[in-house]
Formats: sequence, C-alpha cells, structure tokens
Amino acid sequence: MKHARILVLTVFGLLCAAAAGAQAFVDIEGGAAFTGYNDVAIPAETGTKISLATDTESAPAPVARLRFGSTFGGRHTVSVLYAPLTVRGSGTPDRDLSYQGKTFASGEKVESVYRFDSYRLTYRYTFVDSERWNIGAGLTGKVRSADIALMGDSGYAHRSDLGVVPLINFRAQWNFARPWSALLEADALVTPFGRAEDALLALQYRSSDRVSFRAGYRVLEGGSDGGGNVYTFALFHYATAGITVGL
Repeated sequence: MKHARILVLTVFGLLCAAAAGAQAFVDIEGGAAFTGYNDVAIPAETGTKISLATDTESAPAPVARLRFGSTFGGRHTVSVLYAPLTVRGSGTPDRDLSYQGKTFASGEKVESVYRFDSYRLTYRYTFVDSERWNIGAGLTGKVRSADIALMGDSGYAHRSDLGVVPLINFRAQWNFARPWSALLEADALVTPFGRAEDALLALQYRSSDRVSFRAGYRVLEGGSDGGGNVYTFALFHYATAGITVGL
C-alpha cells in the first residue's frame, strides 16, 4: 500500500535524524476499545440507519499503537503513528437492514466488521517548556483506511474508504510531582463535512531519563454526514497503557 510505504520511508528518515543527533523515541500503547455508538447508513439517503453498537452488538476490541519520532532543537517534534482498529459484532435485528444495496431480513443473524486504520505524520512545536509545563501544538496529516462490512444468510456487503484528513495536534504535560506527570494529547478537527477527535488523558511515571510509563483514557470520535453518499459516526472509549523509550 502506498501510504504504508510512505510510513516506512518516514520512519527511516526519523532514524537517520536520530543518528545525526536528534532526540529520537519510540512509543508503544495497548489496551481495549469499547463502543459508545457506531451509526452507519450507506447510501446515506436510502440505506437503513444501522447501529453497530446495538443492531450488531460490538465486543470490546484489543488495540495497539506504534509511534516513532524525533525532537530537533529541543522544541520541534516530528513523528509517525500507526493506529489500527478492528471491532467485530453480531446480533439478530428485529427489522430489515438495507446496506450497500443488500437487504438483511428481520430475525436474521447479522455479523459486522468495522475497521478504521490510521496512519499519521505529525509536526509539533513546543512553545512552553518549563519545570512545571510542557505545551505544544502543530499539524497532523492523517491517512485513514476504513472498511465497514455486514454478513449473514442474505449475503455480504461492505464499503471501503481511503482518504487524507488534516488535523490540529495539541499536547500538554503537567509535571505536578516529579517523576509523576499528567498528559493531555489530541489530534482533532471539526469542519462542515464532518469531524474527528482522538484525545488521550493519562497519568505518567518517568522511571529514568529515557523511559516513561503511562495509563489512561483515550476517546476516538468522529464521522461524516452524507459526504460521498455515506453517513457514519462512531465513538470509542479506550482503556490504555503505554511506554515511551528514548533511543
């Protein structure tokens, strides 16, 4: 995939920068994602508004994220992120469901697969760097690779999507009692065509100059209304833990 090759090349560039003296790091995060809501109608005007949270009840999904990055000159940070998400569900709706031109009959067992993989390139500038606070903001270019599928005795239907989305990046770290700190980090943007928010609130513990651990809550929310004849909005709650290691 083209975006995967771009990600690999960017990681290679970051590692080369690390060799040249930048402060490189790797960040790994894992946990579980719980569906708050997940509504879809395709086509937007004629398809059934289906809840992948209740019509096909979603089980908690294991999640993992991987980020590589480098900080230049103490204030400029560039990073790449791979954040896949696949949520599966099943149910027996008490109404007909029309999706992508396929009708699943009332009383039929229907299974769903919701995939939303994210590849992101972020630049952030740290404009506050003090003993208590580290605050920065920047831009994120996000490539989303998504697919929503329904299957049952009536057949199989799916809709895939690949697109690029610009987001605003923000990060604030409060060193309230070293080595403990609180972290708020987000990529988000709201437009007339839709919205996207991915935000983390976590408690961090820095065990050494190179290693820090964290645990917290992440929220992933967003979607679009009618763009490309697609209606889809979803909310996921994450319980997460992570580790950041300086290279």
